[in-house]
Amino acid sequence: MQQTPVLREFSNMGFDGTRRRFPGFPSRARLLSQALFPREASRFELKAGDLLSFETPLSAQQITLLVLDARGQIAPGALGLSANGRLDLESFDHRALLGWNARHGGDDLDGVVVTEVEADGLLVFAAKTDCTVWVIRALPVAALVSGAHVGQIFVTRTADTPNIEDLLPPPLGEIRDEFTVKRGTAMAYELAEGETVQIIDVEGQQCSDFTALREDALDRGLERDIDSTATRTMVRGAYPGPGLLDKFYDRDLNPMMRVLQDTCGRHDAFGMACTARGYEERGFPGHLNCSDNISHAVASYGVGARVAWSAINFFWNTWVDHQSHQLQTEESHSRAGDYVALQALQPLVCASTACPDDLDPINGWNPTDIHVRIYKKDAPIRHAVAYREKEDAPMSISQQSAFAPETSKLTKRFAPARDLWAPVSFPATGAIGEYWACREAVTIQDMSGLRKFDIIGPDAERLLQRATTRDVSRLAVWRGSYTLMCDEAGQVIDDGTLFRLGPELFRWCCGSEESGRQLDALAKQEGLQVRIHAMGNALPNLAVQGPKSRDLLRKLTFTQSTVPALDDLNWFGVTVARVEDRDGIPFMLSRSGYTGELGYELFCAREDAAALWRAVVTAGAEFGITPMGSAALELLRVEAGLAAAHAEFAAGVDAFEAGLGFAVSLKKDGFVGHAALSRNAQAPRKLLRGLWFEGDDVPAHGAPVFAGERPVGQITSAVRSPMFERAIAMARLSVEFSATHTALEVGQLDGHMKRLPAKVCDIPFYDPKREKARA
Repeated sequence: MQQTPVLREFSNMGFDGTRRRFPGFPSRARLLSQALFPREASRFELKAGDLLSFETPLSAQQITLLVLDARGQIAPGALGLSANGRLDLESFDHRALLGWNARHGGDDLDGVVVTEVEADGLLVFAAKTDCTVWVIRALPVAALVSGAHVGQIFVTRTADTPNIEDLLPPPLGEIRDEFTVKRGTAMAYELAEGETVQIIDVEGQQCSDFTALREDALDRGLERDIDSTATRTMVRGAYPGPGLLDKFYDRDLNPMMRVLQDTCGRHDAFGMACTARGYEERGFPGHLNCSDNISHAVASYGVGARVAWSAINFFWNTWVDHQSHQLQTEESHSRAGDYVALQALQPLVCASTACPDDLDPINGWNPTDIHVRIYKKDAPIRHAVAYREKEDAPMSISQQSAFAPETSKLTKRFAPARDLWAPVSFPATGAIGEYWACREAVTIQDMSGLRKFDIIGPDAERLLQRATTRDVSRLAVWRGSYTLMCDEAGQVIDDGTLFRLGPELFRWCCGSEESGRQLDALAKQEGLQVRIHAMGNALPNLAVQGPKSRDLLRKLTFTQSTVPALDDLNWFGVTVARVEDRDGIPFMLSRSGYTGELGYELFCAREDAAALWRAVVTAGAEFGITPMGSAALELLRVEAGLAAAHAEFAAGVDAFEAGLGFAVSLKKDGFVGHAALSRNAQAPRKLLRGLWFEGDDVPAHGAPVFAGERPVGQITSAVRSPMFERAIAMARLSVEFSATHTALEVGQLDGHMKRLPAKVCDIPFYDPKREKARA
């Protein structure tokens, strides 16, 4: 039952009734900038005179517009359009559209008339009357293999007042109820078992205290609410997140709610909801506070008032200072439309606040509203977290990999890999078993989180000569090369493998989208005739690794005589192949990997992914093929001495300090970062080296390395090696202390209370003769 919000004046807070500007609030001229993803539908409420525009800078995209007038009737004329097609519900994710239509009493939408337009560059429509517009990227699943691009939608308002619909994210499913919690208030509501509540930060940087009480306990006269200490104990973390450790518990350790989606990722589960005393002791008696608001909101359910409520503070950015051990706070990381979605595991009474604190940075110094949506219990809401290519990029939420139909049968342990969920380990064998399977037999791993870009055109080689650190002119067709992209200071932007598939056709497989932005910027800067095609998730890939990987692929692979055969592939060789015969599943095959073992990577169309996984597993049965996750890969990577982003190379670290000097061809002039790297190569200050420990204590990433009392480096990656049965690490060391066999110590605790003796050694730890190519 929806309760009346607790409303009180902000008289002692100095509010004048107007909305003050604060960082993150959208401008009125361009109120909305939203990503336009393949197979998604977004709704916009337009007023007469508003502008709706699309920007698809990379290539033409077909967009479907479903326009309805204020009465819910199909009305393309409201945008000055006429119908030219029929709506195909199977060509996009239509759940949000059908849920909205049902709530508004609409008729069956399948086959209603729509307008299909080609957006190439910038396309703008003006609303002649008030209308609702659904913008749809209708696209068959099979078409995703071609790499459908993400575009942008913009809404420009004529009115000065923001439309709340613009700031809210698209619905996750069919909504049972929704309401806005005004700033400085609280509202109570009930959730049935299986229902999902979505708590939305409308304008960004607004804290929302949340609590929930079990209805069955209230019926017995007991108050059992979410307990943050019990929750932290059970999930072994500061805050539950989507995945395995996703639940909130009461003090009896009963699970109450699970986290399904979280687009912010920074919340507080340590402090209590703000209290009257907290304001009184700072000189603000009578100030609104969340604890009193919660007490008022839940009073009608027979819940007693509390001076202070233990609550989960969504969007409140806190942390513990490592030196003082005090709780620190700063402005929230949340942006307009960020949200948390939680599913009730039993009937609950809940309360949500829109925090009134204007004395601290936690609400951006300007309290705003919180919006709450309650979804029906059968709404299919998947686990997801937010992903942004960069800080100001549009948000997307994590998707299932194209291989998920197979991997999800074998494990529930997944973690985000950019915008996809990737397996961490498989319980049938565990990470150590997967490690030994790769060392002794063969493994299969979903590596679809890699980014892929096709660089096509007469100036493709010229662009890549400028962008990468190796000589692309020496790269033959059907060959690949491990290379880097650096900035002007020689710092590594990204690493990856560059394949040449034709004289003017290259494929760049790398770690991040920043590579694509660098290529695009250089192409525009130099006026090159080249197309940079971001593949997104359109080319999922498998890693088949281990000493028996070639034997497995001999059973599976068919190649035409016009391309290299499997046995012709040396390190970084590439070809195109099919499963078993000329009519089998097509895939790109490269002899590459990230394990230090003999291995290959297979790239295929999305619609073929599950079938390709099954074909590889079937062919590999006689060789003992084992699925492998990211935990085992980390063990293999470190033993092989292979660099990783945010570890061996990061901001402030040049290619030589990252141990990647072997991928820099200084004889090739003119690439970005050449001048800086030429200087640094003459007199490097730090080197990447290995550390060999006697015991099993694994030092933390970033732990300081000491020579006596003086810090001389830091750990970049460390594991307990199954092969050597001891801890090993890669570390960035001052050159004066980088000689082999130099005795050093790694600091634990405060760096001095505990020291781990280590000796400097060469990397890679495994394959000391460098008989295996570095990838």
